[in-house]
Amino acid sequence: MQSTRAKLIQLLAVSREDYISGQALSEQLQISRSAIWKHMKALETEGYVIEAKPKVGYRILNYPNEMNEYTLRRGLETNWLAKTLIHKPIVSSTQDIAHELAKKGAEHGTIIIANEQTKGKGRMNRAWYSKAGKGIWLSMILRPSIYPYEAPQLTLLSATVIADAIKKMTNLQPQIKWPNDVLINGKKIAGILTEMHAEQDQIHYVVIGIGLNVNQEIEDIPAELQHRASSIQIESNKICDIRKIAQNLLAMFEKEYEAFIHEGFSKVKNKWESYGYKMGERVWLNMQNQRFQALFLGIAEDGALLMQTEDEDIKRVYSAEIEWFKED
Repeated sequence: MQSTRAKLIQLLAVSREDYISGQALSEQLQISRSAIWKHMKALETEGYVIEAKPKVGYRILNYPNEMNEYTLRRGLETNWLAKTLIHKPIVSSTQDIAHELAKKGAEHGTIIIANEQTKGKGRMNRAWYSKAGKGIWLSMILRPSIYPYEAPQLTLLSATVIADAIKKMTNLQPQIKWPNDVLINGKKIAGILTEMHAEQDQIHYVVIGIGLNVNQEIEDIPAELQHRASSIQIESNKICDIRKIAQNLLAMFEKEYEAFIHEGFSKVKNKWESYGYKMGERVWLNMQNQRFQALFLGIAEDGALLMQTEDEDIKRVYSAEIEWFKED
């Protein structure tokens, strides 16, 4: 649900070069003209350049570069995803907020996005460094009509969307390391955390958390992680528009999610394999107290890894410690 200020910006954006009177704004938003003036002053403190002419009205001359609810909505081409969009300058974790809201009945497609997380997390409760203004830290609440055992497919879907968005907006070639990491030049730039609340045969909700490193410089990456982690800026040597990447990511996710719900996992599987890290190569696996080498063939229809052992048996791997890197 849009806030009054977001609706105000939308009205001004629709009028483009034309002025819109304070009276017209007051009637459409059902607030006083004095309240309209206060909102305009607040917008100016956020970086908007607003022209006001007595007896004529208001118009926006320039928009701020900072990512917030209003700048995100402007130009966002989605139908239902981010219809409810909650932006926070700083939070402990967007994932925690999403769970709280989902339990209270937040609608399908609700997005929580922050400029900074102080306690961002990935799989296995690993810390995710989410510095202010350096990346995209968001969680989305979904209520999909799929079975709980199919939920891991949403992680793979999300990874393909992130890879597509990076490829579309940069000259970089991303890869996906199963199940939830997006890499560039072998270094992690994005991670996905999928959590759900479900019964045996019914999903109540799924929360998908996405952390994407965009404009970190090398000194922003902890020294102990610099051989494994990176950002779009480091790998492309260009500063990126975080807001535009976020908007593209959301628009592409909505489209691919709808295709997945209506058409199944086959398209996602094919796209994932086109990005698959170390597809066709041998890697070491540790599972069931055994360590063995296998050829990575791809992913199965249910999202499991397909591994061919040395005796040519094909195993479906749902959970294992995999040595993707030589130093593992």
